[in-house]
Amino acid sequence: MKSPQILLTNDDGIQSPGLWTAARSLSDLGFVNVIAPRDQFSGAGRSLPIYSDGLIDAQEMQVNDQNWTVYAVGGTPAQAVLHAIFEILPEKPILAVAGINYGENLGTGITVSGTVGAALEAATHGIPALAISLETRRELHLTHSSEVDFSTAGYFAAYFGRLLVEKKMPEDVNVIKVDVPSDATPETPWTITRLSRKIYYQPTPPERESWNQPGIPSYRIVGDPTQDRTDSDVYTVRVKRMVSVTPLSLDLTSRIELEDFDRHLRGD
Repeated sequence: MKSPQILLTNDDGIQSPGLWTAARSLSDLGFVNVIAPRDQFSGAGRSLPIYSDGLIDAQEMQVNDQNWTVYAVGGTPAQAVLHAIFEILPEKPILAVAGINYGENLGTGITVSGTVGAALEAATHGIPALAISLETRRELHLTHSSEVDFSTAGYFAAYFGRLLVEKKMPEDVNVIKVDVPSDATPETPWTITRLSRKIYYQPTPPERESWNQPGIPSYRIVGDPTQDRTDSDVYTVRVKRMVSVTPLSLDLTSRIELEDFDRHLRGD
């Protein structure tokens, strides 16, 4: 029997250890197609920049003592998903997984995340999608540091990947966002959460003396997680030390009653 197709991508690039931990874990669910950005693309969100070259480089990697053909794409995570669907995969995958990301994706800034962006892009094509991230120290973000142990996050990638395959999601759930605490084990409990409404990653200004010098905004982690809602993703990961599972919808319409908002604008 032909194995079901699974799409695996990320935003840390094709060489990321988190990606390969996920590849090994997901291989029990089906045929894992690794199609990921050639370069580091953290913070790309769901962007589709016109300056990406779109080059696709087939490479050989050893995974689970087997030779896998994997694909490095000259583009963002969302573009990698599109190249996968349009040019590489033999058929529509039953599951798309983005990650495992270096660093938790929490709070109001998740649309900045290339991990989440890739999952959202897959979801627009009707593919059940999982975005999974591992809490890491700030200085390890944007790295391929070997000191990060992704094994527990790999366990949860396969666990929730299987649930997405076996259970039809409710109509308004398009992506499951999973965030794993750094000290979690496979026995760590998980709970359903909502996005925190607080800023978690606060942008910081470029460090430069002149506009003629190269410089881009960076970010820092801010806020007191103990002051957040107890059902939020931030509180769950940072305070409860539990795995956060947040259902996301492609429908960004405010949940306000539309008639109420109409009256508000019209002054009725």
